[in-house]
Amino acid sequence: MFLETICIKNGIVQSMEAHRKRMHDTALSFGFNAPELPGLSKLIPAELKKCKKLKCILVYHEQILNIAFTDYRPKQINSLKLVEANVNYSFKYADRSALDALLQEKGDCDEILMVKKGYITDTSFSNVVFRKNGKFFTPDTYLLNGIKRQQLLRENKIRETRIRVNDLYHFDKLYLINAMLDIEDNPGLDVERIRQM
Repeated sequence: MFLETICIKNGIVQSMEAHRKRMHDTALSFGFNAPELPGLSKLIPAELKKCKKLKCILVYHEQILNIAFTDYRPKQINSLKLVEANVNYSFKYADRSALDALLQEKGDCDEILMVKKGYITDTSFSNVVFRKNGKFFTPDTYLLNGIKRQQLLRENKIRETRIRVNDLYHFDKLYLINAMLDIEDNPGLDVERIRQM
């Protein structure tokens, strides 16, 4: 099973075509036909209709298996722990047990920043963007090529680069991005708040 996390702002579904494409590409890779995305705006429960930002989690395989809506409240991330991760998450699997197991290694930090063979990848729920001299960079060694990451690359707001653990302190800030979070949605985390393995 696979999932899509979809942002709905003021009743308007964001990046619908990007989600459709990812579902199609996933289905193609696993040999099934992707289900059609329903009109999500019409499915929002009455008690959530006035929320400014909703998180919609859609679970699917050959058909849509579940749709859930929640009022979106971003996680407060003030520290990250570097964790060695030998996981494959190139598709947005509904089974996140491998990521959840890695999260157990965060200690007293708020979140993990996964490292694969010495290179920075992602957190357990987002891609990452680093700032240096007012410019923004994202690792080319990501685990999941998220739709927000793809959008920001297309718009030339960020650039891909290889980032080793030893390169971290060449940057001043780290930003978490995903379908629910853009660079401007958070103040960024000082790289000094990233703890070594």
